[in-house]
Amino acid sequence: MPPAVRKCKLTPGSFKWYYLFCSGHAGRVELGNVPLPDRREPAVYTGAGPGTRILTSSTMTTSALRNRSAEGDASRGDFHEDGTAQVVSHVRALIERGALKPGDRLPAERDLATQIGVSRPTIRAGLRTLAAMGVVQSRHGSGTYIPDGPPAFNTDALSFLAALHGFTREEMYEARRILEVGAAGLAAERATPEQVATLAEEVASLFASMQAPQVFLVHDINFHRGVAAASGNPIVASLVEMVSALYYERRRETAIRASERDLRDAAEMHRRIYQAIRAKDADTARRAMHDHLIQASRHQAQEPASDDASRRATAASTSVSKRRARARRRLPSN
Repeated sequence: MPPAVRKCKLTPGSFKWYYLFCSGHAGRVELGNVPLPDRREPAVYTGAGPGTRILTSSTMTTSALRNRSAEGDASRGDFHEDGTAQVVSHVRALIERGALKPGDRLPAERDLATQIGVSRPTIRAGLRTLAAMGVVQSRHGSGTYIPDGPPAFNTDALSFLAALHGFTREEMYEARRILEVGAAGLAAERATPEQVATLAEEVASLFASMQAPQVFLVHDINFHRGVAAASGNPIVASLVEMVSALYYERRRETAIRASERDLRDAAEMHRRIYQAIRAKDADTARRAMHDHLIQASRHQAQEPASDDASRRATAASTSVSKRRARARRRLPSN
């Protein structure tokens, strides 16, 4: 008995998935990206290129359909992964041709599923992949959007690499010098009055927070991000943002070890960088940024291990162990 092929309108040159149903079996057959003739009979293409055959309801048997489905699954591998890639490619195409711009809302899941020809769970998997890449942002109750504002790279991959390979402090500062020395020079040439004012505020906050190392660190990071943004190069700004996020993640655990003298030196170096940028002196800005990063690395290398922090960690661990022991004693015995 020939399979019953679901009727569908085939457009010349189309490429979609269609579901074919037959007695006791449902399979998926890929339509090749080949010209479709003007024919009224429902048809399914077996592939593209030389040797392409048209299978119709009168020529395809149940066993042929089952075999084609098995061949397709073997050649494609996991369909969910293919579908996720389709979602990513579709959104990328919309962005490249200007249909989606920063701040725009993506079509609803059901509309994307219809456009791409995949299921809604596959759409969600694709959107999660795009979110991990920093391409889209989900807003609860509102939808999924292309992020507005300057581009930003997701830092998770770099954090995993740091954990896997054990990036050293010297490597971190070396990377920062490569990126930020040039960014300071560009900022001196391109910074807007508003960006210069933002840097001035961060420098003032640095001097005001020397008694609070954790707060000082936040303004330190903000200053460097501000310099990168003032460079006028979104790629440089994004790379500095990514490295700064990793640096903050590492440094916040040890910032308390910084001495007041070191913080004062750092604040003064930030002021020198700011003054050079305000004066539009690119050479001095680059030199000041280089000297600051060399000095900061040297100061951190000389920081002693925090005995107080170690004692607090030991005390906390002991307290947790005691609470667990008391909880076990209160458990009824079998």
